[in-house]
Amino acid sequence: MPRVFRYFTMFYIIFLAEVMGASLYAGAVVAPVIFNTVDVFGTEILTHFQEGMIMTENFVRLSYVITLSVVVVVIYEGYRYKKGERDTLAIIAAFLIICTGVLFSYYYLPDILTMQQAGEQMTQSEIFANVHKASEINFKVYVFAILLLLIRNLQRALR
Repeated sequence: MPRVFRYFTMFYIIFLAEVMGASLYAGAVVAPVIFNTVDVFGTEILTHFQEGMIMTENFVRLSYVITLSVVVVVIYEGYRYKKGERDTLAIIAAFLIICTGVLFSYYYLPDILTMQQAGEQMTQSEIFANVHKASEINFKVYVFAILLLLIRNLQRALR
């Protein structure tokens, strides 16, 4: 393995771990704090709608990292595939990352933003609830695929 590719592999593994960590942090730490501001302040300072607007801004910023991860995965896994290093599990995980990353950043997030701009009433609708639930499921699949690809690349790197 060329030395440059070895360094890129190390960068890739660290990058995947950072993306997974940021994604988990946003969902497991940031969201519960933002949606429970009454517990932090002892009184309701923000409405649920306002908390949702703050959380959405966090996910908008995270979507830039998600989009970058899609590009990096395409480049790295595409290069490995082209070199003849075909790994079915890695290909499946990469495919899931690409699909769910693009869906999250370019389908679900813009849809949620549009509904939020329509006002608080729209965010209390069944349509919003369904889109939001689908985006949560999509995001969980994305994080799982990142974890799967991270583990697979660690296994390949340690051989």
